[in-house]
Amino acid sequence: MNYQFFTRKQKGTPQNQPIPGREAEMIQGRSGGWMFDAGLWKLLRRCLLIGTAQSTYYAQKRELTDDFIDVLKQAVDTDPGRVASEIVYASNGRSINNSAPLLGLVLLSMGKTPEAKEAFRAIFPEVVRTGSHFYEWLSYTKSLRGFGKIIQDVGTQWLSREDVKGLAYQLLKYQQRYGFSNRDALRLFHVKPPTDEHQQLFNWVVKGWNNYLPDEIPSEALTQIWWYEWLKHHPEQTHKAIKKGHLTHEMAAPVGKMDKKAWQLLFNEMPIGAMLRNLGSLTELGVLRADEPENIDRVENVLNDVNRLKKGRIHPIDVLKALKTYQSGGTLGRSKKNWQPVPRLVEILDKAVELSFDIAQPTGKVFLHALDISGSMSWGVVDSVGLSCCEIATAMALVTAKAEKNYTIRGFSTKFINLGISRKDSFQSALKKSSDRNFGGTDASVAYDWAIKNKFKADVICFWTDSESWAGSKHPSQALAKYRQKVNPKVKAVYVTLAPYGISLVDPKDPLSWDLGGFDPGTPRLIQMLAKNEL
Repeated sequence: MNYQFFTRKQKGTPQNQPIPGREAEMIQGRSGGWMFDAGLWKLLRRCLLIGTAQSTYYAQKRELTDDFIDVLKQAVDTDPGRVASEIVYASNGRSINNSAPLLGLVLLSMGKTPEAKEAFRAIFPEVVRTGSHFYEWLSYTKSLRGFGKIIQDVGTQWLSREDVKGLAYQLLKYQQRYGFSNRDALRLFHVKPPTDEHQQLFNWVVKGWNNYLPDEIPSEALTQIWWYEWLKHHPEQTHKAIKKGHLTHEMAAPVGKMDKKAWQLLFNEMPIGAMLRNLGSLTELGVLRADEPENIDRVENVLNDVNRLKKGRIHPIDVLKALKTYQSGGTLGRSKKNWQPVPRLVEILDKAVELSFDIAQPTGKVFLHALDISGSMSWGVVDSVGLSCCEIATAMALVTAKAEKNYTIRGFSTKFINLGISRKDSFQSALKKSSDRNFGGTDASVAYDWAIKNKFKADVICFWTDSESWAGSKHPSQALAKYRQKVNPKVKAVYVTLAPYGISLVDPKDPLSWDLGGFDPGTPRLIQMLAKNEL
């Protein structure tokens, strides 16, 4: 027994202590580890992209949302124009769903300055795009602030838009949501119809056509509404109403007699989002079968079309969720139906995951991907499906690797292990390899230790993590400095933080390290641009 452990010079600072001299720049995470303060704007973007309506391993959703609201209020007081830009950025197909941007929109409307009010007005139509968005926004507004003049103005404008046909579609498809009906909305905002077509639409909303049906379609804008009302009187002619009126399943299913042919007609014109959500139901109904190649071809043409994915604002997590749900045959998700998955559809969904991310041509650089497989990453992001943080991280790392030729993917907890994942893996096989390994504490520095030991000369080292690193004898930034000293002084480090926390593993004084947030589909391309010095 001797005291060499005490007299030996310490080479780093344990992660449960702040780095000496950097205390003012660091904060203690919920795990007990000390990390750098991510700052106001990084936290705001994470909250908008990831949302806080789900609990994480280290925090409940109420606590996370309190933090979100605090940071939103502070950001609105600091720079409402920048807040508006961040809300639009997240809402434009980058956030998991539109709920966090809608909540942000309400907080922006509560800003005390004229700049905040004007920013709210300017972005309202970009964020509130559908009837569902409108009613969700109304519910948050009612709870948090009430219906003052600025709310009356934007609500009235939304309900009296020039595109009457588009408005009619929204009011028919979403007749009620979040405790509001379209009749409630018209009465709340006292909207004066700007045209005769608006007047006809509003009359239908308030009074309905239950006692009579016009002999002819009143106007082109009300075509779908007329066929919807006609179907109420003639449910036995559901096929005709769907075909002539181009009704969606939300319009036809509640009032028509739905059989396989009716669902086939709906499928023929089904928008991409509805198709993605209804693959299981369509399989159970027999519309999607291995011996119905024309229907499978249509799914492939829609879901494997990059332009359609972007236009439909289909987030990669939506596709991952659909893949996991469909492959389960109905054992996952909210559906009470059961089906036998069609293998080709699973392959189409797998390809759609890759296509839903934004990637570029191979950079020729060498990448080391470090996936956080610690216990905290096993926490579900989507409760009904059980899609974990680790699975999403795996998908994002794999799509980045698939775009490149020179890469290694490994997993870290307190060790850095080979996961056996390569670009030849399907997404479902890669998810299984990573999710089966979730255990232990978190020490991001072990990735650098392995790279030093093996003299692995990476151009870019990417961490996919919740950033709650606490178990190491030195901080990741200290391990990175040692890697640069011993292996590659020009290596770039990218940390993609996948939880709405205010912490960062990036040393703010390091010009070759970046902190990216959330499940942004543009992240893989951004990493490629960083690798090529394009940013």
